[in-house]
Amino acid sequence: MRGYYTFFERTLRAFNDHSTVSKLLVISSVSGGGLLAFSDANAFQSYAEGDGKKKKVVILGTGWAGVSFLKNLKSSSYDVHIVSPRNYFAFTPLLPSVTNGTVEGRSIVEPIRNIARKKPFGVGFKEAECYKIDPVQKKIYCRSTDQGNTLGGNEEFTMDYDVLIVAMGAKSNTFNTPGVEEHAHFLKEIEDAQNIRRSIIDCYERASLPSISEEDRRRIMHFVVVGGGPSGVEYAAELHDFAHDDLAKLYPSIKDYLRITLLEAGDHILNMFDSRITKFATEKFERDGIDVKTGSMVIKVSDKHISTKEIKTGQTVSIPYGMVLWSTGIATRPVIMDFMKQIGQGNRRVLATDEWLRVEGCHGVYALGDCATINQRKVMEDIAVIFSKADKNNSGTLDLKDFKDVVDHISERYPQVQIYMEKKKLKTFDALLKSAQGNDNKLIDIETFKNALHEVDSQMKNLPATAQVAAQQGEYLASCFNRMEQCEKYPEGPMRFRGTGCHRFRPFRYKHFGQFAPLGGEQTAAQLPGDWISVGYSTQWLWYAVYTSKLVSWRTRVLVVSDWLRRSIFGRDSSRI
Repeated sequence: MRGYYTFFERTLRAFNDHSTVSKLLVISSVSGGGLLAFSDANAFQSYAEGDGKKKKVVILGTGWAGVSFLKNLKSSSYDVHIVSPRNYFAFTPLLPSVTNGTVEGRSIVEPIRNIARKKPFGVGFKEAECYKIDPVQKKIYCRSTDQGNTLGGNEEFTMDYDVLIVAMGAKSNTFNTPGVEEHAHFLKEIEDAQNIRRSIIDCYERASLPSISEEDRRRIMHFVVVGGGPSGVEYAAELHDFAHDDLAKLYPSIKDYLRITLLEAGDHILNMFDSRITKFATEKFERDGIDVKTGSMVIKVSDKHISTKEIKTGQTVSIPYGMVLWSTGIATRPVIMDFMKQIGQGNRRVLATDEWLRVEGCHGVYALGDCATINQRKVMEDIAVIFSKADKNNSGTLDLKDFKDVVDHISERYPQVQIYMEKKKLKTFDALLKSAQGNDNKLIDIETFKNALHEVDSQMKNLPATAQVAAQQGEYLASCFNRMEQCEKYPEGPMRFRGTGCHRFRPFRYKHFGQFAPLGGEQTAAQLPGDWISVGYSTQWLWYAVYTSKLVSWRTRVLVVSDWLRRSIFGRDSSRI
């Protein structure tokens, strides 16, 4: 490894007589998700151009995308800086477990400086919030996040960059529903989970007071969850276990007042899961006494009541509650929205990047995680140039053999082609062309080629905003950085259909490893690759194993496992701290 770094140092010195390298800035987000930016189409340029200075990489955020990038970055050829309002990484899939004391908040966080100090190069960290990005001057504007304001106010500063990585994640989406910001709880940060835990205990303690009326006691003990996605379902399940396994023993006089209601605007909960899992979850919640109301859209939240509109009937219902959790998806952060307007993406919901995670319309910036989406290029936009690449003789017609040099490049550059072929049960690209040819002896012209591929782009889908996607994007981008010089000399990507040569890197491809839905009572549902569905107690142990392995350090693994053991022996702690 030492020889590896020495090689890069020699390369840096060899380029001392060139122009100064464009700086590299990586910015990652707190909530998971992130962004990496490069200065132009040649951003994956040799890092060692110019006077030998290292590229300045600034990472905004310490979420899944940013931390994954940092952990997988091995080259010491960059001047890396991190800017984030959180000085730790949080394992967000376990946040619902923090809300009921199954796992302690500190057990699922890793200080970012612990991660940074293990790198073979220096990493700077600033605990601050980026509130403005200036892509023209290549600067970011930040302010400190002294939340208690104990040090005399928020300090503001600017940082320049050569390459910017934006991994700022997203915020909770309220859909501008009145009263949500003021009265509802969210579940995006460690602080959110800890506040929910305190609120649950507050409700129990208040409902136990002798002066509380019967009506108020029933209201206070009504917990409402808005949103039937994985987070909302898991929180409802965790709350049910906490209430029945632990709090019922401590508050026997009010245990019968408990109600848990799950509101979902759609037709069913867990709509991104297989229908078998959705059915099992709904039936289990019914057995557990959790009231699942589908087709209920929340239109207003007050301090004591939540108003819903029944989609089928149009009827408005007012529901009294003691505590409400809002878990209905994500929205773009204001700083990202301002940045999008600057670069001509103001009409989009999230930052658009190409398949190499470069922000469209902005030189020198990359984006990953929840704040961005990959704008996959359509085959039909390049259909003519693809055909011309195969038609080396400019004859205007091709046979199947003429496509052999471009088939692999087409599948790699446009993944929707492979998805379409699998859907149609076509094993090879030749079979796809023959299906449109009609006659095996007929040569393929441009119209036949268009006819073969005209439905392919319908398979394009945006990637889900999950930790799994963000982590893979961070790992991919770090791999590109680590192999920058190697791929400069020997490009590994697909053929450039609009140009010559090949792309420097292979485009990012997400690989889905499955998803879990903990349903309480030591039962979990899992949807794994290959259409494998597993539900029940055995899947809960698989969930334990997978989540333990995915924790960011051995320290957090030991802490989480010890929390699980503590809970199984002593139960969950009900202290209001």
